[in-house]
Amino acid sequence: MKIAYCLASSGEKRCSAFEVDHISKSTLSHHVKMLREAGIIQPRIEGKQHFYSLRKDDLNTRFPGLVDMILHTGDLE
Repeated sequence: MKIAYCLASSGEKRCSAFEVDHISKSTLSHHVKMLREAGIIQPRIEGKQHFYSLRKDDLNTRFPGLVDMILHTGDLE
């Protein structure tokens, strides 16, 4: 949820720029892989850099209100 919130609230980011605390790089990479394979985030590769963004339009089409809920949940923390 924190990765999705980070991307929903601020747009495209490199994996190293996600604002998640106390998570090892390998765990973060695993979660990014799961979100990518599930179709929730999409990668954009530029040279050696991988940038990720939330597939907002696709998610809003398939699950109306989900992105708004993610953003609202992050505001409660």
